[in-house]
Amino acid sequence: MPDPAESRVAVYIDFDNIVISRYDQLNGRGSFHSQRIKDVRRGNGNAELVAQIDDASVDVSAILDYAASFGTPVVSRAYADWSVPVNADYRPQLLARAVDLTQLFPTTRGVKNGADIRLAVDVVEDLFRLPDLTHVVIVAGDSDYIALAQRARRLGRFVVGIGVAGSTSRSLAAACDEFADYDSLPGVPERLEPQPTRAPARRGRRKPGAEADELKTVREAVMQTDEDDADELDEVYAADPEQAAAQLLERALRVGHAKDDDEWLHANVVKSQMKRMDPTFNEKSLGYRTFTDFVTAHDGLADMREDGQARLIRLR
Repeated sequence: MPDPAESRVAVYIDFDNIVISRYDQLNGRGSFHSQRIKDVRRGNGNAELVAQIDDASVDVSAILDYAASFGTPVVSRAYADWSVPVNADYRPQLLARAVDLTQLFPTTRGVKNGADIRLAVDVVEDLFRLPDLTHVVIVAGDSDYIALAQRARRLGRFVVGIGVAGSTSRSLAAACDEFADYDSLPGVPERLEPQPTRAPARRGRRKPGAEADELKTVREAVMQTDEDDADELDEVYAADPEQAAAQLLERALRVGHAKDDDEWLHANVVKSQMKRMDPTFNEKSLGYRTFTDFVTAHDGLADMREDGQARLIRLR
């Protein structure tokens, strides 16, 4: 990876995707659409929903700071319908960080706004227009961006993905050189466990047809998610992250021992191999302060010893 002092970074944020994914992560899958969060305005009397929106707010600075760790940001764009109240609340933060706000007007009555197409077109155009770009940071979790990540890598760029746990395509993560879970970014508070979907409080009798309208809204939200993505999301929810990481460590050690006759492997080499095999791996998201802590916690799988300043690992 190029030296961060010489690297030039382009950041592209599918803002609707990250805001909706964060809200659903904390309030239950499909909550953003079923509760019509897009239409909630501050001061409209629904204090409960406003509080839930505040709890699920996205730390824009944490995302941009992480992107800046790869080099100097020279392009920063966020794509959304900025007339929507829940998005408009972020405009001061984004403008303060010199992020270009790309307006996307909905062209149909559906909930999709074409952010993926516009973002992908801009990325490809920038890669040819700005040949000195070294890193592309895509903040989204849709499988729609797999082809974009693959193309950027073929053009010689280092691709970084950032997504919300539970709403990220595993295939997209695999298509990146590195993938970070939003919750693991420095500065993001430890997240709460996802809560069941909470419907907004209602007063008095429900209007005729209210049940049908609500079902229609939920149906639209579900249709927006690809069937493949839904299967992947189920796998993410069902998987044991700790067990998956341990299996990844074992596979990386076996590969390392097969390529190298030495009994002991350098820890940084093993970790790099794990990141290449699964860009989503991050020991901090599993609760470990360092990679050393992660390995020593799995002492039944691997041995570790120190050799001067180096830490060495072998498969037990």
